This record gives sequence, C-alpha cells and structure tokens, in this order.
Amino acid sequence: MPQPNITMSESAAVKINAIMAKQGKTQFLRVAVNGGGCSGFQYAFDFADTANEDDMVIERDGAKILVDEISQEFLKDSEIDYVNELIGAAFKIHNPNATASCGCGTSFSI
Repeated sequence: MPQPNITMSESAAVKINAIMAKQGKTQFLRVAVNGGGCSGFQYAFDFADTANEDDMVIERDGAKILVDEISQEFLKDSEIDYVNELIGAAFKIHNPNATASCGCGTSFSI
C-alpha cells in the first residue's frame, strides 16, 4: 500500500526544530487522529523519542513528524502547519478530507 501524501509546511519545520533543540533528546513530533472531539475526530500532538515500525516519517529541513498507520488515511493529502494567529500559536492541519471542523480547529468530521 503506498503511503498517503502528507506534507509539512516550512513554518512547522522551523517550530519543530526549535522545540527539539530545547527538548534535547526528543527527535519527533507525533501527529495522530483519535476518535472524539466535538466533530467526531480530533488531532493529537505529542513528542516521541523513537519511531514505531508502522510510522510514516515526514521530514523537512531536519524536522521530523511521525504519523501512525491508522491516522495516515485520515490525513491523506493534508499539510501539517504551524500558525501564529490572534487567538494564539499552534500546530494546525489543513485537511481537505474534513467535511466539518470545530471552532478551535482540533476536531473534525469526514
């Protein structure tokens, strides 16, 4: 099965590299899709020291993101971004598969 096209923006790469430099040994940002949230699914962001065998590794400018096998299908053709908006700065997923999302942008439906 070919891996889905999931990309990382330049601003996400810059932020991940900055966080990893502060963390020391942590090497990856892990992005996952979990059931729940006000729209049915929600994005989860965490840090990981190692990759699992079924993880997809997305790299850009030295920054690395892990996506588990189940979450890959939900994130197909998505871009993982880092935005600094009036309401705050956060990682954000631009997901063309999401048919609806909540106001905070962390939960969605397909």
